[in-house]
Amino acid sequence: GACTALGDFGPLRSVDKWDRWCIADTIVKNKIVKHVEEHNLLGKSQHGFCKGKSCLTNLLEFFEGVNKHADKGDPVDLVYLDFQKAFDKVPHQRLLCKFHGHGIRGKVLSWIENWLKDRKQRVGINGKCSDWRGVTSGVPQGSVLGPVLFNLFVNDLEKGVSSEVGKFADDTKLFRIGKTEADCEGLQEDLTKLSDWATKWQMKCNVDKCKVMHIGKNNPNYTYSMMGANLATTNQERDLGVIVDSSLKTSTQSAAAGKKANRMRGIIRKGIENKTQNILLPLYKTMGRPHLEYCVQMWSPHLKKDILALERVQKRATKMIRGLEWVPYEERLKRLGLFSLENRRLRGGYDRGL
Repeated sequence: GACTALGDFGPLRSVDKWDRWCIADTIVKNKIVKHVEEHNLLGKSQHGFCKGKSCLTNLLEFFEGVNKHADKGDPVDLVYLDFQKAFDKVPHQRLLCKFHGHGIRGKVLSWIENWLKDRKQRVGINGKCSDWRGVTSGVPQGSVLGPVLFNLFVNDLEKGVSSEVGKFADDTKLFRIGKTEADCEGLQEDLTKLSDWATKWQMKCNVDKCKVMHIGKNNPNYTYSMMGANLATTNQERDLGVIVDSSLKTSTQSAAAGKKANRMRGIIRKGIENKTQNILLPLYKTMGRPHLEYCVQMWSPHLKKDILALERVQKRATKMIRGLEWVPYEERLKRLGLFSLENRRLRGGYDRGL
């Protein structure tokens, strides 16, 4: 089915009106961002849609704390939270209250209120449509302003929580040392506070998808709960596209990255008949190699078998180029102006296109 949303311009907007609306959207967004930055309103735990932050900064900062305790031999409990349809569940009136509390008032707040109100949607299936229904919740996804609205709405999510929290928009995780029963009870108290926050602000938690990862050999494997249900445990979890293992080893992520890149290499090999350097090299750089280097600063392999497995993908990719099939790998790299993946990780050549 398809879902059609209505804004203040009605169901049919001309291109000119839509362009003007996007420009106004951007102006308001910039004004809000400037206000937030000047008054340092956004919590440090948020990395989504923030200037100078990314999935990589989220992973590096969060797991620096996890690894610091794990290296000392302390058991750590890590909890991944899942909010059900988070962007669609944001209640408009509560969102406006949050903005008022952040000092965003006057004409800007009125503009946002007008931007959100009188929205309607309906569902169409096989040419038939339902009746129009008013939309009283959710930030418009795909809009310029939507991510800023959501970040401010969940800004106080961890208020009163003593565990370390990391957020990327609605992707939320927290950890705490689980050495003693008191430590575990402290994390349980934090989970209860987060549950209370979700209930208060009508952000339903999908408890079935919330997971606990117990890290450390001497971990007591405490059973945590939210909203009356015990949380499931896991040994592996995909965190912002990176596979995190309870052993904190990176072999699983290395294998997954190599598999993705190798699959893309196969698609290029079968789909492209012209195997010349000027065709295959740009394709490999844009479609294959990024899989091998996505957030690699966080999971950079240290085992020889993982290093060689990743390097093997680039060896096969460069060997596809016509005229270089029987040239040794090191010589191929020289002719193509490339570095080995291991050298790229060491020298940080990701932004140099080498």
